[in-house]
Amino acid sequence: MPLPASISDRRYDLDWIRVGAFFLLILYHVGMFYVPWDWHVKTPHPVEALEPVMLLTNPWRLTLLFLVSGAATRFMSDKTTVGKLTGARVARLLPPLLFAMLVIVPPQSYYQMVEHIARHPGTSLTVDNFWIRYATASGRWCTPDGCLITPTWNHMWFVAYLLLYTLVLAGLLLVWKRLGEHLQAGAERALRGLGLIVWPILFLGVLRGTLYVRYGETHALVGDHYVHAVSFSAFLLGFGLAKSETLRERLTAARWPALTLAIAAYAAWAAYVWTYRGDTPVPAPALKLVMRFVQATDAWCAIVAILGFGAKHLNHGGSALRYLTLGVFPFYLIHQTLIVVMAHHLAKLGLPQPLEALILITLTFAGCFATYELVRRIPGVRILFGLKGQPPAEASRPPAFA
Repeated sequence: MPLPASISDRRYDLDWIRVGAFFLLILYHVGMFYVPWDWHVKTPHPVEALEPVMLLTNPWRLTLLFLVSGAATRFMSDKTTVGKLTGARVARLLPPLLFAMLVIVPPQSYYQMVEHIARHPGTSLTVDNFWIRYATASGRWCTPDGCLITPTWNHMWFVAYLLLYTLVLAGLLLVWKRLGEHLQAGAERALRGLGLIVWPILFLGVLRGTLYVRYGETHALVGDHYVHAVSFSAFLLGFGLAKSETLRERLTAARWPALTLAIAAYAAWAAYVWTYRGDTPVPAPALKLVMRFVQATDAWCAIVAILGFGAKHLNHGGSALRYLTLGVFPFYLIHQTLIVVMAHHLAKLGLPQPLEALILITLTFAGCFATYELVRRIPGVRILFGLKGQPPAEASRPPAFA
């Protein structure tokens, strides 16, 4: 049966979800400056009560982005050859990744070391000739807690992983031309009835209880078995469900039950993390195992609810979506460096923390939009921000939101 035009040509709901997920990621990284968890730079006054807020998106935000990226890749793959798909994705992802590692990310590492040296004034570490030492891996920035290995990709790990998954997918498509159709058929068979909720939760829970326990999350590409298992599976699932009207209808129908389960699981997971935060030991291994499945329930049910509500209410395009769809990748490239640099300097002003946070959020989004408006007009620079495919005439045109 031929698919409806809205499915076979474009999924506006997935475009909106992608934009929203990236915007939430920006807010999440602002929160990383304030929450007590380890990060590149930290406020002098951590806000412990922010932890439950951060847990609202922590379990599912990146898994959702990999799923949506897989769906976008399906639409591309059905319109071109494997060779052209591979070339297009490498051209879009590899130059920004390398550029970011050498230009955009170094300020993050610089201020990370500046703050570490300030906290440990007796250290022999120095940031003299920082970029040269960063680029040549000769910094020797080591502490009892570990070493800062450079060059590094920090938040750009997502782009590196996405590039890897695309190359693996391209290899699979060479030997299995109808991979998308078979993944779609398999997903439709498995994700029906209670299976739409139960099987992914069991899958994620088992991974959380096995690979995560042993390997954790490193974002180092090699040895990051848990993250690869979750993220590549989500990527392939997105590739399979992108054009399925059946799954779209099931997700829409399940949106309210999924949202209810997600809220309940979030409440339990947040309470657990809050109760046993810091060095407080978990009293029983069985509780820890149960909570791994609770976290998986939160993650998957939130994704189902987002996809379901998106399919129901976000099936429309427009100039705003076109503008933001192109803009979110440059936003992603630059946002964390903007946050790190501005947060470090804002913290020195002694502003009330709510005002400081509001200024940081406002300036970060303003900086993202300003960067996009600048780089999209410069042909030689667009490729470094993943905008190679944008026509010059369109790139120089001011945004028009209908």
